[in-house]
Order: sequence, then C-alpha cells, then structure tokens
Amino acid sequence: MDRRRIGEILRQETGLSEEIIEEGLKLKVEKGQRLGEFLIKQKHITEEDLARVLSIQSGYPYLAEIPVEGIDLGLVGKIPINFAKRYLIVPLAKNDGTVQIAVSDPFDFYPLDDLARILDARLELRVASGKRILDLINQIYEREQDRADQMMGDLADQDLGSIASGLEEPKDLLDETDEAPIIRFVNSLLFQAVKERASDIHIEPFERDLSVRFRIDGVLRDKVRPPKRLQASITSRVKIMAGLNIAEKRLPQDGRIHLKIAGKDIDVRASTVPTSHGERVVLRLLDRSSILLPLEQTGLTGEELKLVNRLIQRSNGIILVVGPTGSGKTTTLYAALSKINSEEKNIITIEDPVEYQLPGIGQIQVNPKINLTFANGLRSILRQDPDVILVGEIRDVETAEIAIHASLTGHLVFSTLHTNDAAGAITRLVDMGIEPFLVASSLVSVLAQRLVRTLCPNCRIAYELSPAELAELARYTDKNKTGKLYRGSGCETCSGTGFFGRTGIYEMLLIDDDIRNLITTSTDSNTIKKKASSKGMTSLRDDGFQKVIKGITTMPEVLRVTQEEVVFED
Repeated sequence: MDRRRIGEILRQETGLSEEIIEEGLKLKVEKGQRLGEFLIKQKHITEEDLARVLSIQSGYPYLAEIPVEGIDLGLVGKIPINFAKRYLIVPLAKNDGTVQIAVSDPFDFYPLDDLARILDARLELRVASGKRILDLINQIYEREQDRADQMMGDLADQDLGSIASGLEEPKDLLDETDEAPIIRFVNSLLFQAVKERASDIHIEPFERDLSVRFRIDGVLRDKVRPPKRLQASITSRVKIMAGLNIAEKRLPQDGRIHLKIAGKDIDVRASTVPTSHGERVVLRLLDRSSILLPLEQTGLTGEELKLVNRLIQRSNGIILVVGPTGSGKTTTLYAALSKINSEEKNIITIEDPVEYQLPGIGQIQVNPKINLTFANGLRSILRQDPDVILVGEIRDVETAEIAIHASLTGHLVFSTLHTNDAAGAITRLVDMGIEPFLVASSLVSVLAQRLVRTLCPNCRIAYELSPAELAELARYTDKNKTGKLYRGSGCETCSGTGFFGRTGIYEMLLIDDDIRNLITTSTDSNTIKKKASSKGMTSLRDDGFQKVIKGITTMPEVLRVTQEEVVFED
C-alpha cells in the first residue's frame, strides 16, 4: 500500500493544481463529499483517473479492461444484482478458495466483508472504474438472460398442457411454480426487445401458430414462433403484468408495465384486441433512461435548422409538427422544448402519454376517465400563467380553437397533427371548422417529417451507380456529381440489415404574407404547396435525397417513407 495521501498521488499522477485539491478536501470536511466524487463532477479528472489513483494508493492491480468472456457466471449468480450495482463490485474468477473481484473503491470495507461471507472465500481485489464495472454488470446480466429463441427449447421440454389450459386466474400465473417457463419466456422477449432497440413487440395469433415480431428502426422483423397451445399462457402473462382483466377476452384493453432491464427504466404500453384466432397483443416500449436528442441531432440541417432555432424563440403563435404515427414528431418537439427551457420561462405540456420526463417543465397526462381531455387540460393550463404550451395532439375543433386563442393572447404553442405534408395541415384545420383568418393569423410554421433508417457506420460502403440507377436518381435530384451512393453490406452490429438507427427528413412551411393570403381565401393544399416550393421550401423527398447523397440513408429507404417505390429496369 502506498502511504501517500490521495491528494499527493492525484497531484503527481494527473497534474492537478494544489488549489483544486485543497478545494475538494475542504468540501470533504465541510459537507462530507468525497474528494474523488468532487473532482469527477467538476470534470477535473475522469473515473479512470480516479481508479488508477486508488489502485496506486491501495496497492491492488488496476484493470483497464475486463473481458466479459472470462467471468465466472456461477459466482455472479450468488450475488444480488442490486448489491453489485450499489457497491460497484463484481466477482471475476475463483481459484483455490480465493475469489478475484473488481471494485471501484478498495477502501469500502463493509461490502467486501459481506461479499466474503456470501462467497465463503478469501477476496483478491482488483481496482476498476465505477463506469467500467457497471457496464460489466449489465453485460453479464445480458449473458445470463436466455434469448427468446433459446427459451423455446425450454418450453418444448416442459409438459405445458396444464399451463395452457389453466391460466384463467391470476393466481395460477403468480403462485404456481409450473408457470416459470412462461414467465421466463415473456421476460426474455422484453429483454431481447430492449437489447435490440425494438420500439414494439407484436404477438399475433393465427389459425395454426403464434407469431412474435419486433419493430426495429420502423420495420417489423420476425423473431420467434411459439407453439399455438401456449397462446393463452403468453397472453395471460402479459395481461397480468399490465394489470388487465385476463377473464375479459371479448373487448380491447390497454395497460402499462414498468420495468427495469439491465439498468434501464422501461415503460411498456400494452394493448390487446380480440381477433378471430384469439387476442392480439402489441407492446410499445419506451426507454425512459434514453437521452433526449438535441435539435442538431434530429436530422434538421442548414437553413431549416437555423429557421427552427429562430422560430422557437418567439413569444406567441402556433408551431405544428405533422406526420403519421411513429414519425418522430414528439421527439422533435421535446428537442425544441429542451432548447428553450430556462428558469425564466414557464413551460407546461399536456400529452397522451407523457413519454419523456423533462426537468423544469410541468407535464400533464391526459385521462379521459376523469374528463381530463386535451381541451379541458388546455383550459386549465391557461390559468397557470404559461409562456410556452405543448399540446400533444390537436384531435378536435375544441382543442384547436383553444390552442389558437392561446397563441393570439401571447403564448407560444407547439402541437402535432396527423397529415401527410405541411400544406395539408392548413386545410385540415379549416376542415375541422376553424375560420381561415384565425388559422392565418395564429399559425407561424408547419414542419412535416418522416423517419428514415440510417446506414450502419460499421458496414457502410460506397458503390458505383448503374445507368438505370443514375436515371432513377435523376428523376429526384441533380445534385449527385460523383455517380456514387452508399449502402450497408450487413454486419453483426446491424443484425445483417445494413441499417442502424433512424434520422428525420423534413419539409418546413413558413407562413409568410403570401401564404396567409392563400389561407384566408381557402386555397387548396396543392396550391399552397406549389407557392411555398416556389419560395424555396424543400420537400420531404428533396431533403431525403440530400441525405442519400451524403451517405446517411438510401434511395429506396427515402422512397419507402415518402410512399413511392423505386423499380430499376435492366
């Protein structure tokens, strides 16, 4: 053990000044804050720096890397995962009655004593950073979980006839040990879906079999086909988790499940509907621990990004984001709110559901059962002295009228509509029954968007376009001067698809005086779109093809989401 004080080692190993270390030591005395925590929080050192320093001070070896392949999973199984995460401690291997463990703090003796008793062995310490140990714990947790297709083998080996026919009561699922395979199977589906970044799980019954599909990056993929006889068991297990009535199979039901998987907080919205072959189940997964994207990473670029940044600083008016379900409208609006969120502004939202928690912003969940609708909630929000209001969706004329009234009385209002393009939002509001002059005077801009899959960065390759492809591309853009595009060749990272993640393509309609004149005369959406295009508006497809040329996505992908297929002729 190095008998030097930690401050002296920090100074020599990291080059920190005496003043910074003294400030940290002062806080340690006054507030009980540990020196290392203070220095990391202030970004004077990294977690790896602290781990190296503690290794020197304690005399235990420092681990810069910990391969998960060499971990003894039998040892890990003896330790509660909550204990391992709380104390950032994990066993690595056992040899002749001695267990080698990785710790982030070798001087925290109490959990080490507990661990020695749990494992009934002498401990041999190694020091690693807390982040590295936490990542390792999550990786080990993943390895311990059976994949859904592997779980099918366990299910096939069980005598599940009694389970399939005896799951009408919650007690059967929760209390009987025979149901463990079903519980493990459903858990493995959820775990695998989170691991593969799926947004939805579809459990679909057919006449002779049962299909489970994941929606990943907006596209459904087959995952597993459980035996038909397990349909009632799987459906009942999901309904129990979501707090639904398992005896009611004739009516649609909706519920929610709150999970923690590998350190991630996951909200699951469960929906069941009766079909001719049994209940169909869809689970929408929302990772609450995921980081909200800034506007700069949503796909907005160039002039559109500058324009959005300017418009969201306004003090009044309505900004609409439009597109079909699942096109990323809420993510874009949250990015905008995060950009303007400050202690000087009172921002309130009413949503269905509240998908992300935004610090410093008041968020209201719609609840039709108690008559808390968008319209009623919006009325109440206006009595809360808001500066900025987000209405999750304008679904009816009442909500639209209140939102317009709010924008005309000094509030900036964000909301969404389900329309195909930006110009269509204007005619949609008029068709709802809103007077054209109110739409023209309150609307600031309409942003239409879609999500396209992005090429996997690990396997993206450039290729020469064939004459047919060049001709097809020329139909949409003349900006490709190289005769090259990009495609994904498929790798382990993207599960062989060539795509990893999604980004937005956008069409921004700015409501200027010319567009207002067209709105007040109840002009159709095509005329409005042509006028906006003549003034420089970039269409969804044009924006998409700019991203194709940059190697972000592919031509078929843009045409897929903008509702046109590409066919190459030889």
